[in-house]
Amino acid sequence: MVNFASSPAPFTILFLITATHFYSSRAIRDGFFDLVSDGMDHHRNQKDQYFKILQQPGELSRSVTCEPKYGFLPCTTDVWGHLFLMVVYQYLLALAESYISSGSNLFFEMFGTGIFGAGLFPILGIFPQLVLVLVTGLSASEDTVGSVAAMGMGILAGTTILNLTIIWSSVVAFGSYNLTEDSTESDWESSISKPFSLTRSGVKTDKETKVTAKIMMLSMIPFILLLLSELLNSPSATRIIVLISLIITVILLISYTTYQVFQPWIQKRRLEYLMRRHLQKKLLPVLCNRDGKPSVAKISKLFNKLDRNKNGQVSADELRSLILGVQIEEVGLREDDCVSHVMEEFDISGDSTLSKDEFIHGLSKWLNEANDQSVNNQVQNKTKVNSSDSKESTEEQQRLVAKENQSKKDAEKCAWWNYTKATFLILLGTALTVILGSPLLQAVQAFATAVNVPSFLVSYFIIPLALSFRQAYRHIVSAAEKTEKSVSLTLSEIYGAVFMNNVMGLVSFLVLVYVRNLAWDVSAEILTVLITCIGVGVTASFSSQFPFWTSVITYMLYPLSLAFLYVLTAFWGLG
Repeated sequence: MVNFASSPAPFTILFLITATHFYSSRAIRDGFFDLVSDGMDHHRNQKDQYFKILQQPGELSRSVTCEPKYGFLPCTTDVWGHLFLMVVYQYLLALAESYISSGSNLFFEMFGTGIFGAGLFPILGIFPQLVLVLVTGLSASEDTVGSVAAMGMGILAGTTILNLTIIWSSVVAFGSYNLTEDSTESDWESSISKPFSLTRSGVKTDKETKVTAKIMMLSMIPFILLLLSELLNSPSATRIIVLISLIITVILLISYTTYQVFQPWIQKRRLEYLMRRHLQKKLLPVLCNRDGKPSVAKISKLFNKLDRNKNGQVSADELRSLILGVQIEEVGLREDDCVSHVMEEFDISGDSTLSKDEFIHGLSKWLNEANDQSVNNQVQNKTKVNSSDSKESTEEQQRLVAKENQSKKDAEKCAWWNYTKATFLILLGTALTVILGSPLLQAVQAFATAVNVPSFLVSYFIIPLALSFRQAYRHIVSAAEKTEKSVSLTLSEIYGAVFMNNVMGLVSFLVLVYVRNLAWDVSAEILTVLITCIGVGVTASFSSQFPFWTSVITYMLYPLSLAFLYVLTAFWGLG
């Protein structure tokens, strides 16, 4: 979660770049142009949206100034100045995305599955891109709205392809284990001790992941319609197809939300990942031996403490003590959701109670997965375990089964703080996105024009990378558990994110095109997204096993897609 006290850098940068306004808007005399030619002399008399050329009466000199956005944000007329502003705005937008992501995650953990988890939470996930394009485009002038719409499609294409190439490949690469054996708690060490192989190492996924990949491919329907519209020469027919594509895209969004409400397995998988991560972190240092392996004796002792009526079974009410003891609501996770999920996963017999064997087996499995994830930090973990004697372990176990009344009071206080914190994070992130969206697009356009590079190449790579970096890191860390469960959950998150990015990005683009009646040509971006999504989607829909070599090929798809996009625009005249 974002810690404001330890993150003064963004506000310092805002102060510094605001201060640059006092010198970046200085006058430039004609003498400078006489000394150094930038090859742009023939453009000086043309009107430009970023610069003003003021003629001084009775003088032979001219001064060139830039117009600060909102009257306080910095501006520049220099190429390196545009690059600097672009980098700073990108950083601040990435920070805004992290605020929105943290706030929406906290809301989802508190609300759990339902209307919020099905609808609002996925939308908040791509909210920065939506605000960046839609708000900026609707308020843009007639001269710039077309560039904003095209840049929005570039961001959509760049984000989708980044997810399905670089991030997807990283999940497979970092999550790979020996495919000749099952990835369970008993064989993880043996799987990593065997020689690495491009064909025998890889990942496996469950059937739900394949279903998610098929759902992702449904988002290609409006893209296909838009591509077919290029065959028409009638503006009125093209406008009708744009409207039909917009309606279909909205229907897909509503259908996806409704499907998750009545079939909430997608939400439950997302919630399961969050809950498992917290429980494993809390229980790992308490219930493991000095070698980092689960201690059957300690787990058995914990079971006996939970079994209050001494009938050899732990009920849901008794299990609630464990959930409260690990302070699950500190991170906003709902107590009832956690109890029901733990009971569902541990209860092999299906009698709604846990025997000692079921409890030991289920908890040991979770602890082993947590150990796998933290394998790079085993030395520190062992030192921490070695420093704890049996008395401290007993005290820790007693803390886990603390009285429910006090835990509930603390949970209520924590819940109100979580609601306030989540709301503040989302509002702050949204405000930053709205304020910085237009200046960023202007800086990107100005830089691309100055260095004679198509602006979509900048939006295709830099903006998606900045907005997706944190999420990519979390996906890689999750996949590093090297289990089928962790890889399946991570890939499902990627496919779901791609679906929402395609749908919401297309909604913002089509709304701009239809409302502002724009002439558009983004065939290159549409074709590139189609090829990538269909290629990865078909493979993921019908295959549950991906050898390591597939990650190498998919890594190569990213530069190839960039080159393909450049060829389509620069040589074939598309886009």
